[in-house]
Amino acid sequence: MYAVVATGGKQYRVEEGQTLRVERVGAVGDAVELRPVLLVDGGDVLSTPDQLAGVTVSAKVLGEVKGKKIDGFTYKSKTNQRRRYGHRQTYANVEITGIKRG
Repeated sequence: MYAVVATGGKQYRVEEGQTLRVERVGAVGDAVELRPVLLVDGGDVLSTPDQLAGVTVSAKVLGEVKGKKIDGFTYKSKTNQRRRYGHRQTYANVEITGIKRG
């Protein structure tokens, strides 16, 4: 059985026992519930809002990890205006512990 969940502005296809990297959702060791669930497939497909109302996808936060460094540089010509910046996004490694139908 698999489900499609949305978290952090992205959609993920998840199965029970799978580990994936999502945007930070909680502290290490927390049990979180990923909502909204967009689709569940396990024998028959659940996709309408009333079918998905009772579906829950539970996960456990295993740890936090940083993404790759993004370097940026902006400037405006002829004005000596320059700006250098960097960013490193923090992600959470989560393990899907269960997909329950309601």
